[in-house]
Amino acid sequence: MRRKVGSVSRGDGDGRHDEYPGSGGLTTGEVARRLGVAPTTVRSWDRRYGIGPDAHTDGRHRRWTAADVARLERMCALTATGLPPAEAARVALGDAPPDAAPATRVPLPQPPPPPRGRSRAGSGMRLGDVRHESRGIARAALRLDAAALDELLLAAIADHGLVTAWTEVIMPTLQAAGRKWESSGEKYVEVEHFLSWHISGALRRSTPPVTADGPGITTVLACVPGENHTLPLEVLAAALAERGLPVRMFGAALPVESVVAAVRRTGPAAVGLWAQSRTTASRPLAQHVAAMEWGVRGARRKPVVLTLGPGWAGQTLAGLPHPPGLAEALAVLESVVSGR
Repeated sequence: MRRKVGSVSRGDGDGRHDEYPGSGGLTTGEVARRLGVAPTTVRSWDRRYGIGPDAHTDGRHRRWTAADVARLERMCALTATGLPPAEAARVALGDAPPDAAPATRVPLPQPPPPPRGRSRAGSGMRLGDVRHESRGIARAALRLDAAALDELLLAAIADHGLVTAWTEVIMPTLQAAGRKWESSGEKYVEVEHFLSWHISGALRRSTPPVTADGPGITTVLACVPGENHTLPLEVLAAALAERGLPVRMFGAALPVESVVAAVRRTGPAAVGLWAQSRTTASRPLAQHVAAMEWGVRGARRKPVVLTLGPGWAGQTLAGLPHPPGLAEALAVLESVVSGR
């Protein structure tokens, strides 16, 4: 669930990240993920505009050096401002000044160079020290590029697994998107909504079919009444499915009577109640669900109730686990289900 993700150091002490192993450079696929575009787009730019690598390995394979990637990053930044790709490529290659656009376009301001070892994502989403996939996802989100964003999200989940992809790639990008619009006078709300929607879709596309369940082995997940932030709960549901653990997901703002009905009808081993804010967290609801019994007379059981999300902070309830992050929530639920 929600957790503060520490910086992930992959550098050699000077902040440069070891992203260009040896002297071979990056492959086209690696460059595409870094930029947040499809590999076919990178190849098309090379073919159409000559903004390819300076050298090919063995005369055939493209290998991109830091200087090659810097030109592509410059081209991406220029196209994000509205400059046509052909003009952006000429500017990035040094064949034309950045203000050589048609007279109807306002001359483009020259951004200051990024700090050494850092990479600017599109129009300035502040990511900090993160995996290179985060920068590519941020650029695709800023461009509202649906196809590239889906491809990059699915690749991150496939390459790293759901937990690592969420905590080290996706969540830092979401947090940066939130900071972007908060500091820009609500100018980038559409980017955060766009990114969240595609993350939700990627989770569902990468999740295996729901495992057959039954009383005593399933987990019920729901947002408390009045709570509409479902994405962290969707991640937990996908992670449980990834591990073959049965889960019933009920989504946003489930009314009290519906929470009670869901527990009575499914007889779950565990119930996860998500609250993003303290105004929606309900101690009486959590206590009521924890006291519910199901099963045949003489062999009654009660579900283990997990209070999930930052809204429960400072509202610790005796006997009700409050795991601080996704990995911790998974550990609790795996223990509960395996013990039944």
